[in-house]
Amino acid sequence: MRLLVIGGTAFLGRHTVEEALRRGYQVTTFNRGLSGPDRPDVQAIHGDRSKPADLDQLAPGTWDAVVDTCGFVPAVVGESARLLKDRAGWYGYVSSLSAHPAWPAAPVTPSSPIHESPPDAGPDDGDYGTLKAGCERAVEQSFADRALLVRAGLLLGPYENVGRLPWWLRRVAAGGQVLAPGDPNVPMQLIDARDLANWMLDSAEAGQTGPFAATGPAGNTTMGRWLGDCVEATGSGAELVWVPDEFLLEHDVETWSELPLWMPTGPDTAGTWTVDVSRAQAAGLRSRPVRDTVRDTWAWLRDGGTLAPPRDGSPFTMGIDPDKEKRVLAEWASAKPVA
Repeated sequence: MRLLVIGGTAFLGRHTVEEALRRGYQVTTFNRGLSGPDRPDVQAIHGDRSKPADLDQLAPGTWDAVVDTCGFVPAVVGESARLLKDRAGWYGYVSSLSAHPAWPAAPVTPSSPIHESPPDAGPDDGDYGTLKAGCERAVEQSFADRALLVRAGLLLGPYENVGRLPWWLRRVAAGGQVLAPGDPNVPMQLIDARDLANWMLDSAEAGQTGPFAATGPAGNTTMGRWLGDCVEATGSGAELVWVPDEFLLEHDVETWSELPLWMPTGPDTAGTWTVDVSRAQAAGLRSRPVRDTVRDTWAWLRDGGTLAPPRDGSPFTMGIDPDKEKRVLAEWASAKPVA
């Protein structure tokens, strides 16, 4: 298999490259050279896909399959797809559940519509999810029934470059009382980036195409279980102090960013963890236990793993300020009902 990975040095792209090499593929990567080092056993081409002269470096090549892990602007993705249309047999594009306008308020099903966004939309023509939908159409415009559209859910695992699980692991490893958000019994859906990479390459080999919601099975963990996995993996003995959604919101704790993966229960979030992945499962998607993902991510961090810089160069913003966490915990201790 001759594989072109657009991206290939950070998180999902890095896992895709490593798995492809393990399978014996001939791998070419195309990226800006900013997110991490290239593997010595790949043909690495550096360039910015938004610049025609850089993209033209791909013109001499031919590949059996393309995996595009870093397409965010429809017009830019469309240029890549058009150039590769007659140079590759299959195109796997990593989209997002955010391409569905109803998510996360409503569950995602195989028939859920995606945002209305044209395939030539520019960077200012919509938000992240809207542009992801436009990117899907840009790929389909050139590859039609040769395209796999992967609407990915919440990815975790080694090499994570967003900082959600790494922040929790480092915070839990520090020990003491840890502010744990909401209801520990809330079911979640998480997937290891390695499992998604494996499935995309299986799909390339099989010629699997079409749109798929791709995340872990519903209820494959809970907030309490996976934070408990963090305590177990780090061996810190940290105490998880569970504080209700309402109290956290009243004390101006930011959802998702200050306490990563915390999404308060409500009408605007009811579908967050209710994604129907039966179609992807029928096509071979499998998910390892979240406990294993937590353990392996901690091993990576403990052995010196560092987060690749954000694509836009901005600083990492995940995690609550330690002083604010202490203040909220103290106020909760004073306010909570006596058992």
